[in-house]
This record gives sequence, C-alpha cells and structure tokens, in this order.
Amino acid sequence: MIQSMTGYGKSVLQLPTKKITIELKSLNSKNLDLNVRMPSMYRAKELDIRKLIAKHLVRGKVDFSLYVEVTGEDTSSKINKTVVKEYIKQLRDVVDGGDTTEMLKMAVRLPDAVITERDEIDEDEWSSIQSEINNALNHIKSYREDEGAILKQDFETRIASLRDLLNQVIKMDPERIDGVRSRLEKGIADIKEKVDENRFEQELVYYIEKFDITEEKVRLDNHLDYFISSLNSADSNGKKLGFISQEIGREINTIGSKSNYAPMQKLVVQMKDELEKIKEQMLNAL
Repeated sequence: MIQSMTGYGKSVLQLPTKKITIELKSLNSKNLDLNVRMPSMYRAKELDIRKLIAKHLVRGKVDFSLYVEVTGEDTSSKINKTVVKEYIKQLRDVVDGGDTTEMLKMAVRLPDAVITERDEIDEDEWSSIQSEINNALNHIKSYREDEGAILKQDFETRIASLRDLLNQVIKMDPERIDGVRSRLEKGIADIKEKVDENRFEQELVYYIEKFDITEEKVRLDNHLDYFISSLNSADSNGKKLGFISQEIGREINTIGSKSNYAPMQKLVVQMKDELEKIKEQMLNAL
C-alpha cells in the first residue's frame, strides 16, 4: 500500500516527577534525513532511537523531538549556595550597605551560581519512554497511510486519464496514416511528374514505418498496467513507481515526435500534462 512521506505523530508520557512529550514530523526527501532533538541526559540512547525510526519510517526528512517538563521536586539544576554567599559577600565589599535582595538577584546570574547535575538514565523510565516513542511512530505511520490513500486515488485517476488518451491515439492512428499517404500522393501530383509506382510504394512504406507508433502504443499500455499493479502491491514503493513514470514519459515523447499529426500531438500534450501531475505527487510517495 502506497504511503506518503508527510506525517505527524505525538505521544505524551506522564511520570511521577516529569512529563515527557515525544513529537515526530516528516516531509518528503530522497533518503532518510533524520534530525534528533533531546535533553543531554538521554543522548546515550540517540543511536537506538535513530535505528528505531529508520526501521519504521524508511525515507523522508524526519524531525524527532523529546521534551522534558519537570512537574515535581526532581530537578537536575541546584543553587550552589557556597558560591552565591561568596558573591554576595564580595558585592557588599563593593557596595557598602546594599540591598540584599538586589545582590541576590545579581549573584544567581554570575558564573557557577547554578549547578546542573547530569542524571543517570533510569532503565525502567527509559523503557516507558521507548513505549511512547513506538506510539508516536504508530501515529505518524497511520497519518502517512491516510495521506497515501489520497495519493493512490489521485494516481489511479491520472492513469485512467492517460489510458483514455492512449485509446484516443489508437483510434486516431489509422486516420493519421491515411493522412501521411494522402500528403505524399498530393506532393507527387503537385510536381506533375510521372513516377514509378513500385518506387512510390517503397517510399510510402518507408515513411509509414518511420512514423509507425505501434510499438510505443503497446509499451505505453504495458507501463500503465505495471504502474497500477505496483500501486496495489503490499509495500509502499514510491521509487519504483517513479522509475515506471519515467518509462511512461519516454513512450509519450516518442509518440509525440513520430506522430506528425496535429490532432494526435494535441493528445500527447494532454498526456504530458497528466504525467507531470503524477510526477509532482510522486515526490511525496514513500
């Protein structure tokens, strides 16, 4: 099933002393471009997180964020009382009889007034966080699948339009060949020269073969079938669909260059327009 690379997933974990929020956002990209933002205390687990995300999301520009909000008494930052008292003492030496409250405000802004302790990761806590990361991944995958269903519907509509235009080309082709024959015969008549009938037939066959698009019509029809069968496969294979789109484009271009017939070239322009819309949407397909 086709999936989009656009997605969003969020999960919140409430622990006794903190609230942890996990967010995942993804946009289209040729490969996996992963950006991880998290507190330094969890950096030891960054590689595990990257492997987990890469396994589930495969491709896309992905932003992973882990936010920690302390809700209890547990905090990693503490006031360095000894240093603050020494700062206040020094400030009193500078400003005799100054306001203690104002000195305290100044002291806590000075270097080393606040100590940040690096906490060790609690494995039980990390296990809970991992579970929430998996929940966020499930949410973003569900979002991608919903977006993919919309992409699939659009692709099917565009391919059906291309097939309809191809059928018009097939129906028009005998008329085009008759037109080629008529133009050659008129050209001979205009120069009022008597020609060898056998030689004329040989030249006619040459030009008709030169403008023949039978092979292109068959290949284009096969590519359209292959596109739909790949679209309905169990996995999401945007790159494969992109390759098929390129082949569809080659056949359309060849038909256009060989047609030498204004009504058919008009149909080719419409086919190119539909294919361009497919390619634009393909940039978002996983």
